[in-house]
Amino acid sequence: MIVPSINHLITLALVTVTPWIELRGAIPIGIGLGLDSWFVFIFTVFLNILIIPLIYYGLEFFYERFFKRFKILRNLVENVRRKGEKYILKYGIIGMVIFVGIPLPGTGAYSGTILAWLLGMKKREAFPAVVAGVLIAGIIVTLISMGFFKVLYFFLYKIG
Repeated sequence: MIVPSINHLITLALVTVTPWIELRGAIPIGIGLGLDSWFVFIFTVFLNILIIPLIYYGLEFFYERFFKRFKILRNLVENVRRKGEKYILKYGIIGMVIFVGIPLPGTGAYSGTILAWLLGMKKREAFPAVVAGVLIAGIIVTLISMGFFKVLYFFLYKIG
């Protein structure tokens, strides 16, 4: 196990806060660098969770202050919310947890929070749902990464 240097932390932080890469890219990088998998998991999940309120409140702020003034943008958001209401009622929190929790590109904290805001999901429902999804995705990516690097080690050093 390698003790994390400032360069490791900066690398993990930058990858984690990069939209559509997030912890799905940061966890394999951290484990691949030889860092403790628990440390990498906790660090990247924590940073990914910090993003959620920033995005949600940022969207709310910019929409209320600027975008709402433009009829085309206001109508777009209202139309999406009106059409999305049935999906929120049908799938709600569980749907958002599954969407964010599946570790595929484009299904992380950024897109989950944007989708929750765009569909008009209440903060008290959106935040826990996206956090739960981030935790699930983090666990899945960590376990897959640990397994991948153990198999790689086996083939490189035990067989080769």
